[in-house]
Amino acid sequence: MAEEAHALAIDQVVQKALDDANVSESDLSAVAVTIGPGLSLCLRVGVHKARKIAKVFHLPIVGVHHMEAHALVSRLVNKDLDYPFLALLISGGHNLLVLAQNLGEYVQLGTTIDDAIGEAYDKSARWLGLDIRKGGGPALEELALEGDPNSINFRVPMRQHKDCNFSYAGLKTQVRLAIESRNLCTDDIPISSATEEDRQLRANIAASFQVQYHGYCTHCP
Repeated sequence: MAEEAHALAIDQVVQKALDDANVSESDLSAVAVTIGPGLSLCLRVGVHKARKIAKVFHLPIVGVHHMEAHALVSRLVNKDLDYPFLALLISGGHNLLVLAQNLGEYVQLGTTIDDAIGEAYDKSARWLGLDIRKGGGPALEELALEGDPNSINFRVPMRQHKDCNFSYAGLKTQVRLAIESRNLCTDDIPISSATEEDRQLRANIAASFQVQYHGYCTHCP
C-alpha cells in the first residue's frame, strides 16, 4: 500500500517542486534522491523517477541519506531555521532524536530500542479491526476522537531511564491485552460492523493509546 501511494504521488510531487521553483527539468544540473535507509519498496519509486529524469536530460544523480533528507527538509519550509537544531524523525521504521549541528554533522541522542511508533500504530489499528488502507495512524487517531483517553491506564515504560531512547513493543502488548481482556472479536468483526458498545470499547483503547503515545514522546530528560 505504501509503495502504491508513493507511485501515485511521485509525478505530481516532482512537478509541483519544479513549478514552485519556477524551473523545468532542462534547467537542472543534477537530480538528488533518497536511497536509504528505509522501506525499499517506497524508496525505489523515487529512485526510478530520478533515473528517468536523469536519463532524459543527461544529468548526474546524487544519492541522499533518507533520514538526513527528512531532518533537513524543515529548513526548506522554515527559512529562519539555523544550526544547531533538534529533529525528531518518526515513521513506520524509524524513531530518531537527532541534534543537527551542521550539514553532515549529526548527533543521535535517542532511538527506539525495539519497534518504531509507526509499527505500533499499524499493529494496534489492525488489532482493533480498523481500515488501514490509508495508514494505521490516521485510522486509529480518527477512532480515538470517539473514546475516553482516561479509560485505560497504559503504562509508559523507560521513564526511569535517564536517556532519550524510546520503546513501543510494550505499548503494542498492552493494546493486545486490553482487547483480549474485553473479549473483543476484532479479527472477525471489523469496526464498520461493530455494535455501538463494541465500537465504544475500541474507541476507548484507541484514545488511551494516543495519550500514552504522547507520553512516550515527552519523557526525554
